[in-house]
Amino acid sequence: MSENAEKSRNFPSFKDAEPAAQAASAAPNSESARIFVLIPCAGQGARAGLPGVQGLAGLPKQYQPIAGTPMIIHTVEAFRALGSALAGLWLVISPDDRDFEAVFPGFKAEGEHLLRAGGDTRAASVQNGLKALLSTPGAAETHDWVLVHDAARCLVTTELIEDLISSCGNDEVGGLLAQPLADTLKSEQLDASGARVSATLDRAGKWLAQTPQMFRIGALLQALEQAAQSGRVVTDESSAMEALGLSPKLVRGSAQNIKITYPEDFALADAILLSRQG
Repeated sequence: MSENAEKSRNFPSFKDAEPAAQAASAAPNSESARIFVLIPCAGQGARAGLPGVQGLAGLPKQYQPIAGTPMIIHTVEAFRALGSALAGLWLVISPDDRDFEAVFPGFKAEGEHLLRAGGDTRAASVQNGLKALLSTPGAAETHDWVLVHDAARCLVTTELIEDLISSCGNDEVGGLLAQPLADTLKSEQLDASGARVSATLDRAGKWLAQTPQMFRIGALLQALEQAAQSGRVVTDESSAMEALGLSPKLVRGSAQNIKITYPEDFALADAILLSRQG
């Protein structure tokens, strides 16, 4: 277990756009709202392939080892270190997942919940997780906050999470970690030889979305439900909220807070985590 794991492992124990905006802006103040964590962990990581010779064949990418420890454990430990600042952590896995318990036998400490309700998409998994949060006796209320985080962003730090909470705790909408775009941005066109540059886009004012993303549970659930009903594809929670006319707050993240997506990302994440361990 990393240093984060040795810190606290305990946690104390809508129909059109207009109501959603009201739910986001007229919620109780930060003192009365608790903070929950929801980690969708039902993906298979098809783009990642196997991370070199160290990869474990047959395991989804979020269970693959990084610096000797399964990726999902690194992710959860960053939140565990927040201790009593969190009211609970929910992890959503596929209903037919047969690997999680073997990969993460130390999960389900106090305040931790495993939910076998992963959907066909990330948005569906998050939606199912939010419904479970609200329907479980003694768990969350619609005005409480939820931090939704990608299982594959195992390089997130406790400090980044704390920055997001402090920046958004009194915000009317909520927000997300993000990183200003630094590289020159190109759009593509395809021909018989492959991809070619179609245009160079202005990178001014453009940000790369990261996670966690922090929103009121009721408002976010409504936004995701409306997206599903309309057939709109949303790839993160912010885009669902934006579709309701809301403007989430951008909170500076880190270039290291990458989502492990491609085979080469494993070696990079491994090097970063090993460097943090000294």
